[in-house]
Amino acid sequence: MGFWKWSSFFWGGGEGPSSGFGSSSTAEEVTQGIRAGHLTAIVTGATSGIGKETARVLALRGATVVIPCRTLESGRKVKESILEHNPDARIDIMEMDLSSLDSVGSFARAFNSSYQHLNILINNAGIMASPFQLSKDGVELQFATNHLGHFQLTNLLLDKMKKTAKETGIQGRIINVSSLGHTRQFDESCFNLEKINDQSKYAPFGAYSHSKLANIWHANELSRRLQEEGSNVAANSLHPGAISTNLCRYLNLKPFILDSIAAVMKAFVKSIPQRRVHRRLVI
Repeated sequence: MGFWKWSSFFWGGGEGPSSGFGSSSTAEEVTQGIRAGHLTAIVTGATSGIGKETARVLALRGATVVIPCRTLESGRKVKESILEHNPDARIDIMEMDLSSLDSVGSFARAFNSSYQHLNILINNAGIMASPFQLSKDGVELQFATNHLGHFQLTNLLLDKMKKTAKETGIQGRIINVSSLGHTRQFDESCFNLEKINDQSKYAPFGAYSHSKLANIWHANELSRRLQEEGSNVAANSLHPGAISTNLCRYLNLKPFILDSIAAVMKAFVKSIPQRRVHRRLVI
């Protein structure tokens, strides 16, 4: 795939239409003045990248933040790094492999039995353009991780969120971190559920594209159902913009090519603290 076709995944819009914040705004700026000590949030994919920054800033504003992680060791490192700058941060780590439905179920059961409330669920974790691989459940890994795991997690936590919203009067928020890449249909057969595990039809970016489209469809349909039943929980999806993270770790590019791309994209790509966070979507 040519560089410019590949890079078109990431170009997002400029200024926010109504929030007053733009592409250079940081999460700290957007949440300035917010007191979230009464809120409990789950952030997936918070051991690095924008998930880690989201967890850090939510904790900075006082929220209790639960970080599901594939290994407790990776979670401990993130917790320690946050506590180093914010000793009062309330960070809990729990084990969960998002690509395994059994692991997601175990996490949800443990959370539901240990925590009284859940106000915010940020489905952020993801992989991009990975080599073909099946999950433990026999599902193509990008679809299993980016969509199915979050779909299952949301379903298993939804009653807790509805109950929390009803008891506290505070609207619950479910946020699916998608991508502008959902508009790139490289191979329509990738989204045929009967062919999703067919290695001969596998296109790494096509599979990523469709998993991100599934994130949006999930949020849209969930939002419709929640509104229809009068639940005080909102579901949204978003494109975070072009951000320098390790999401691109599966791109098999030579070092000199990476250096060239980095030089070109530096003017366009946001740092992690500048990820686009709209207050109305989070708190």
